[in-house]
Amino acid sequence: MEEANGFIRLYYTDDEINTAIKTSGPADENYTCHYSQNEDFFLKLKEPFTVPHMPIHHDVTQKKPSQEYIGLLRSFLKVLIAAVPGVFTNLTYFFDPGETLRPCFFQIYKTNSTLFLYLMRLNLLFKPQYGEITEKGTNDITQEYVTQNLFFEADIIPLTDVVVESSKVKGFNISRTVSETWIGETGRGYFVQGIWMDNELTKFFTRLFLPPGKRIYPYYPFICKFRTICHTPIDFSPEGRKRHLSLFGKAMDFILPEMDTIQEALRHNEFSEELEAFKDLYKRVPEDLKGPWQRVSVERYLNEQDFREFTIKYAD
Repeated sequence: MEEANGFIRLYYTDDEINTAIKTSGPADENYTCHYSQNEDFFLKLKEPFTVPHMPIHHDVTQKKPSQEYIGLLRSFLKVLIAAVPGVFTNLTYFFDPGETLRPCFFQIYKTNSTLFLYLMRLNLLFKPQYGEITEKGTNDITQEYVTQNLFFEADIIPLTDVVVESSKVKGFNISRTVSETWIGETGRGYFVQGIWMDNELTKFFTRLFLPPGKRIYPYYPFICKFRTICHTPIDFSPEGRKRHLSLFGKAMDFILPEMDTIQEALRHNEFSEELEAFKDLYKRVPEDLKGPWQRVSVERYLNEQDFREFTIKYAD
């Protein structure tokens, strides 16, 4: 998936996988939402599922998957889609030649003449604390393992347009709402490191819409990604995505006119709620943009291996 120039290209999609999505059963919330100690998001399903051996190597110049890979992925996804149909409803699969163990799914939305891309990327890499190996891998294929935990990322991304050729979607142009996130370097010689303000922007955007005293770490609803403002939902049903989209659209309408002020404040300072730019904007945020986050709760606990995890819930 190419995104360096603000463009996400679609090379290949699969009719068999997309048919499995279209013909899946009604949505059933048979999972709970969590973050790992490393702040990776995952769903804990009621029943375990098996992730099969997958080929490790793929020539990135080959924009279509091998028959071996796509055959294994089809079989696996049919089982997974049946287990959590609501998570996949209305989505379309596409192949990323650069990261074959992170299958991609998308849906295009349009609201108030603005285009948005809902992008979901599964993570099929084995995580030792979250699964049990049933067959070892080799230098060429991954392990087969059983788990109840489905790791993935989901983002709602603003677009300028959708590229269509011969009636088929070929890619998406991202709306770059952040002018530049690189702000300098630190260190010398081999130890020079770049400094970006992405994390500080993420903290600013998220904290801006939370009610006073509300803490929902490690969940950041509004993040700086792809050099734009994105939104991370926590309700993955078709209806939930639409609710998140509506909230995101309103938040964008508020933030965009203030982007120059926000970026200038963070160019010379780390984020703090004491920044004058933040305090000024926070006072002006409409209450209907803060209210929904009051219903989000995060509970910290220790898992079976005594590692810290978080459960995240959204009360209707």
